[in-house]
Amino acid sequence: MKKLKLSSADMVARARARIEEVETADAIALVNDPDVVFVDIRDVRERQKLGFIPGSVHCPRGMIEFWVDPESPYFKEIFAEDKRFIFHCASGWRSALSVATLQEMGFEAAHLKAGFTDWLKSDGPVEMQAPR
Repeated sequence: MKKLKLSSADMVARARARIEEVETADAIALVNDPDVVFVDIRDVRERQKLGFIPGSVHCPRGMIEFWVDPESPYFKEIFAEDKRFIFHCASGWRSALSVATLQEMGFEAAHLKAGFTDWLKSDGPVEMQAPR
């Protein structure tokens, strides 16, 4: 297979160099802060299986740009609120790329540096979806 000009790891490293990264312990301390919104971009199956940060908003990775854009027909009002937004995925790769893209759009956000996996290892609070 032909080598890519830029690897996904390189893209993540470039993104991380220009965005705000929040350490897990610092994020856990913000869980009950009414001025902070945690945005979970993991697949819905990841949330169902492993749980999620209490009060977090689920925004599928494929919809992020559309949900934050007030000119998009898919815009979600939560993203118009004057809050601090911290995006996360499982390991911090998807969220780093997402936040870098949002910054390019003019939307300020940070991401959970080590992702939900580290959140679990650090005994961060977790909520499970009620069974249907």
